[in-house]
Amino acid sequence: MTKTIFMIHGMWGNGKSWANYKSFFEEKDYHCITPTLRYHDMDPHEAPDAQLGTTSLLDYAEDLEKEIHQLDVKPVLMGHSMGGLLAQILGSRGLAKALVLLTPASPYGIVVLTPSLIKSFWSILTKWGFWKNPHRQTFDETVYSTLHLLPANQRKEVFDQFVYESGRVVAEIGFWLFDSKKASRVDESKITCPVLVIAGGEDRITPASVVRKVADKYQSVSTYKAFTNHAHWVIGEPGWQEIADYVSNWLAHVLGENT
Repeated sequence: MTKTIFMIHGMWGNGKSWANYKSFFEEKDYHCITPTLRYHDMDPHEAPDAQLGTTSLLDYAEDLEKEIHQLDVKPVLMGHSMGGLLAQILGSRGLAKALVLLTPASPYGIVVLTPSLIKSFWSILTKWGFWKNPHRQTFDETVYSTLHLLPANQRKEVFDQFVYESGRVVAEIGFWLFDSKKASRVDESKITCPVLVIAGGEDRITPASVVRKVADKYQSVSTYKAFTNHAHWVIGEPGWQEIADYVSNWLAHVLGENT
């Protein structure tokens, strides 16, 4: 397979989060790989592995890099939310033919603590020691931050599939200034492949104003596109096909139809 997309899920997700995009791109003859991050392969209703709480972005990146090295081609790296930040980290290591960043988390140096993001993480940020423990949003926080454009009767079903996330990763992204290891730092000079950055105009957890700064970081190679009527869950909210079509056309343009 020469048309390979390596899809990296976001916080609280797993490889199954990509079901819509996987089917869409497989119909276009792409080989789609949907890994599940360390400690995310769990029953959402059971207690998480305690080690998840102190797992770093760099641990996730190390695991993903090993998987990518096992491929016989250099893939397109597609990441959603935190997965978009991981795609940036891996792209700076020369592991991508192209990057597709869907409502991505931003790297070191970009201020992310908007009022809507703080509201999205309120139950987590107000617990002492959140930076070393696994966590989940409440249902109301998930709806507010991520699922508010989903029909009401689908929100609980999606929420029930979400698992726990690393408190350390939350700190590494949101409070990067205090991270001595600079886990979320990305050297933009090392990203030379084409980069597509997608924002949602109604996104509350990675607002378009912040996502635009991600695109600006890679301005020599990036294309920025904001979908004003979309929010954060662009991989599953109504009309997700519109964004997938745009991504498909962009890939065909920058890589060639037979790539």
